[in-house]
Amino acid sequence: MSDKKGRCVFISGMGVGSGYPVRVETMLKVPLYNLEEVISKVRELEREGCELLRVAFPSLELKEQLQCLIKSTNIPIMADIHFDPNLALSAIEAGCPSVRINPGNMKNKKALREIVSAAKERGVVIRIGANGGSLASSFYERAQGDQAKALVLAVEEQIKLMWDEGFEDLIISAKATSINATLKANILLKQRYPYPLHIGITEAGPGVHGVTKSSVGIALMLSQGIGDTIRVSLTDSSVKEIKVGQEILQALGIRRFRADLVSCPTCGRKRIDVQTLVKAIEPVLDKFPKDWTIAVMGCEVNGPKEASSANLGVAGTLSGVVFFQHGKIVGKCSVEDIETYVKTLIKHL
Repeated sequence: MSDKKGRCVFISGMGVGSGYPVRVETMLKVPLYNLEEVISKVRELEREGCELLRVAFPSLELKEQLQCLIKSTNIPIMADIHFDPNLALSAIEAGCPSVRINPGNMKNKKALREIVSAAKERGVVIRIGANGGSLASSFYERAQGDQAKALVLAVEEQIKLMWDEGFEDLIISAKATSINATLKANILLKQRYPYPLHIGITEAGPGVHGVTKSSVGIALMLSQGIGDTIRVSLTDSSVKEIKVGQEILQALGIRRFRADLVSCPTCGRKRIDVQTLVKAIEPVLDKFPKDWTIAVMGCEVNGPKEASSANLGVAGTLSGVVFFQHGKIVGKCSVEDIETYVKTLIKHL
């Protein structure tokens, strides 16, 4: 058994685990055979700050497309493998720096040993990714129906096989649609093993429902020191998943990706449409220093006071808007001139 000191792995030179930032990843949502669309989507994800991209690799015939993808991006790629061990071997041969295997549908020990041997030879990281929706019934039976324990048993079975082969370049993951089961499983894995943990709530759903469920589950784990990579699993675009993942980390104070925007929920005192002000600020938010806080308030009565710590604030007044820094008013302008004022301010930062 490995020691309990936190470990790290490297995927295309990117550190994951002890001593490195919590990484934000997503999964490619277009099939590999449509390479032109794939490359277009990957360019979007690069701009958004994606740090690890998992890619479904369901057919040996897609090996050439996988090779092209790997060569065309600086984002580390992880091939997502199910059922057929030959797919993992093919992905490794194609130059993929990491592969995910699912203990729920890949139990051939001889084939797994071949995957480990190939991974060792090429310095490939393996993620053991158990999923509540694809666990074999035997794990549930051994866990007496406890989903969290069944997930842990599935991960442990493959960890032990990796140990038998002297392989420890691992990331481990146990996900379910249940927040409680996922949290319990990951607490157990964190207590028992030193490997980087990938976390998320699988099949969280669409819209507000999916964002809320993912955010609650991921935040609960991160707040307990659990999680080295995160994926927000939404019925939405990969870009949206990255945005939400970054917002979770920033809200918890774990990482800072851009200036922080705070805005009031508005009330009967509002002097101006706060949404209009927010829409004027959001497009230029990334122009401000990352450690700044930008505040948008609906009235001048307590706007500067409520956002007294803000590096820059804007509040509605009877005659337009006022700008303030750390609670002190520093300028005024009309609503029509706000975008021009902000752009001028940015130039003097």
